[in-house]
Amino acid sequence: MTTSTPTFPLLDTIQSPEMLRQLNASELLVLAHELRAFFLVSMDRSGGHFSANLGTIELTIALHYVFNTPVDKLVWDVGHQAYPHKILTGRRQDIHTIRKKGGLSAFPKRSESIYDTFGVGHSSTSISAALGMAIACAHFKQDHKVAAIIGDGAMTAGMAFEALNHAGAIRANMLVVLNDNDMSISENVGALSNYFARILSNKAYISMREGSKKVLNVMPKSMKELAKRAELHMKGMMVPGTLFEELGFNYIGPIDGHDLPLLVKTLQNIYPLTGPQLLHVVTKKGKGYAPAEEDPIGYHAVSPGFLQQKPAAPKGVKKPTYSEIFGDWLCDMAQQAPQLVAITPAMCEGSGMVKFAQAFPDRYFDVGIAEQHSVTLAAGMACEGLKPVVAIYSTFLQRAYDQLIHDVALQDLDVLFALDRAGLVGADAPTHNGSFDLSFLACIPNMIIMAPSDENECRAMLTTGFQYPGPAAVRYPRGTGIGATIEQTLQTLPIGQAQIVRKGKDLALLSFGTLLPFALAAGEVLDATVVNMRFIKPLDMQTLLTCAKTHDTLVTLEENAIIGGAGSCVNQALLQAGLTPSVLNLGLPDEFTPHDTPEALLAQYGLDTTGILRSISTFLHKQKSLTLGAPYDTKDLHY
Repeated sequence: MTTSTPTFPLLDTIQSPEMLRQLNASELLVLAHELRAFFLVSMDRSGGHFSANLGTIELTIALHYVFNTPVDKLVWDVGHQAYPHKILTGRRQDIHTIRKKGGLSAFPKRSESIYDTFGVGHSSTSISAALGMAIACAHFKQDHKVAAIIGDGAMTAGMAFEALNHAGAIRANMLVVLNDNDMSISENVGALSNYFARILSNKAYISMREGSKKVLNVMPKSMKELAKRAELHMKGMMVPGTLFEELGFNYIGPIDGHDLPLLVKTLQNIYPLTGPQLLHVVTKKGKGYAPAEEDPIGYHAVSPGFLQQKPAAPKGVKKPTYSEIFGDWLCDMAQQAPQLVAITPAMCEGSGMVKFAQAFPDRYFDVGIAEQHSVTLAAGMACEGLKPVVAIYSTFLQRAYDQLIHDVALQDLDVLFALDRAGLVGADAPTHNGSFDLSFLACIPNMIIMAPSDENECRAMLTTGFQYPGPAAVRYPRGTGIGATIEQTLQTLPIGQAQIVRKGKDLALLSFGTLLPFALAAGEVLDATVVNMRFIKPLDMQTLLTCAKTHDTLVTLEENAIIGGAGSCVNQALLQAGLTPSVLNLGLPDEFTPHDTPEALLAQYGLDTTGILRSISTFLHKQKSLTLGAPYDTKDLHY
């Protein structure tokens, strides 16, 4: 039995949006069908972000059909909804390489295509960027159009509303497309709301509305205000757009984001309008693939081969992820500490908080994509005696740095930060790598900073940070650890105390975090001392000074940027102590890391056992501080 290979005769002819714009209305519907089918086949081959992209098929076609891209600018938010955009802008043949080494980025990227007008990865940036482009367009007296496409989750961030407020205030010529895939408003989608959308975007309505303004301008102020309030009241009953109108936008919608003819007609009506416009479209995550429609969160991203029927995996002991370790710890600690509350900026599933949210709903706070708010919210809670635990990805904490310094650390408030996805995360890099947290945390007064070497140590560090009466951070990686035995008791560690895990001579390897197994393997080859440093701040000065005085060379290891990281803290501490031993700092270089598997990236940057041995050998030869002979000659080191 042979399986026929699907064909895409119309999609195969579309190499650019210019070719798309040559199609007629019926052909657009065929294209949407083929694009959805092609996307399914492609993701089955490559894996990648899934359900959100299925929801933007028709919207993407309509936008490129009406807007003269790339002259007109489309700015995508939360880039995991932009795969159809990549497919229609000349990258269809390479879509199977997405998120792979040397392949397409998972997100819009300016260096990848002229159609990618703004690089994204984090959310809620599109309106600000599009407004900047609209201002530049006006400055240079250009007449091209600018549109921002923002997902509903991204509209929970304050930055989006800051941009809306600014755009409305200066009457910028731009369109904001609110791609709303929250099914809680699905009842608003239908014939009535589609009718209002057509009316509100119709030239006759716009002319009448502008004409009414001119008439009202010659009336007494009290009558103008009464008329304005009446209009907003009536419109607010018909459509949920009063807020956007108050911000200065002409609100249109909500309309069905999968009704392609309606999308095209509405966008064509909007296209010639001036001033800030907001089109509200309602889409369904996972549209066209039933399992994803039923479970859009579970199908947020898929692995290759997800369409195939797979035999059940043999049962065995499954190692928990670090996120699951955190989630279990959170529930255990909450049972003992009634003052514990947990906060997340829209990362409940990713941070392993589902069980806690179900068990302690009154102590669980998902603030949406609002990292700044999450940190200051925690600060306010801490002021009144609660003990907040902020679960946040390392890369997302960057967005709340001011709040971390001024609202938490400056006031020495009792807040614990659980930093998930620290270090190299893989295919979503470089926007999602947690490469900088040690660097930007270490310089903040009042903080203690910990990095576990395994899962059980992570649990102990979370307990330590929770019990510490001030700001503390525990940073841990994505995925599973080494399979360490988990102690069920909630034990603390002595603050600022390292652990010597191997005693050797000449060399001392100081490991921060989960690189410890590589350090131990290298230590066996080199007969080196290996130290699990545990704390970046405060450093274990006694152990550090002892190593510096009894070893010829120190090597620091961290999955963080070398500049300003743990190794830099070691260097500074040694200098302040008046010691100048030979020190080699190993970590991430001064560059944004590409997307690849974490294992491949560790090897690329010399942070696996082979790389550590190679770097040490090269360093020692350059320094000429240690005479290498058998068994340490480089010719005997098999990498």
